[in-house]
Formats: sequence, C-alpha cells, structure tokens
Amino acid sequence: MMQTTSAFSLSSGVESWNALVFEIVMTFGLVYTVYATAVDPKKGNVGIIAPMAIGFIVGANILAGGAFDGASMNPAVSFGPAVVSWTWDNHWVYWLGPFIGSAIAAVVYEIIFITPNTHEQLPTAEF
Repeated sequence: MMQTTSAFSLSSGVESWNALVFEIVMTFGLVYTVYATAVDPKKGNVGIIAPMAIGFIVGANILAGGAFDGASMNPAVSFGPAVVSWTWDNHWVYWLGPFIGSAIAAVVYEIIFITPNTHEQLPTAEF
C-alpha cells in the first residue's frame, strides 16, 4: 500500500495552532517587506532592491519554517499539492494564516507609514 503525503503538512509534534501562528508571522514579514520595498509611494531609491529583499525574506521564511509546516505563506502554493495528493489534514492553517498575516501587515503599514504623511501642511502666513 502506497502512502502519499502532501507537500505541505505539519511535522510531527507541531500543533495546528502553532503552525497557524508561524504562518501568520511568516506571511506578515513577507507582505510587510513587499509594502516597504515595492508598494510604498515614498520608497525612493529603496524600490530598486525590492526583488532581492522579497526573495531574501521568502528564503529566510523557508529556512525558518520549512521544517515545521512547509512555510507556505500563500494559500495557492499549498492548495495545488493538496489537490494532487488529496490530503486535507490541517489545510485550513495554510489559508487562515496567510490571510491574517497579510491583513495585519497591510493595515499596520498603511496606518503607520503611508497614511500619516498623505496630508499637506497648511500654508503659513508670513507677517
């Protein structure tokens, strides 16, 4: 009898809630990096390093989380192998984690870095 395993599954001893937090943190780091280097309208010359910075954060996340839960960071990345192997154990982790992590990163970056500087200073009258 052949046993199949999805490309994304939790390692032994890793609880689903631990994997969820890990996916949230990894996805937060990825989306925050994308905002800081590629999306921010005030990024200036930092935008030049966007592809390299995004690649480095993806690589670091894979090195940090790959052994524990596969380091998906994207529901589409884990959905394809789950369909092919028809393995759905703890698959919700690979959807909920990235959605929560990316939403938190987007809101945090928007509130802290983008929104405060969108208002123009009122002109001052010189006497």
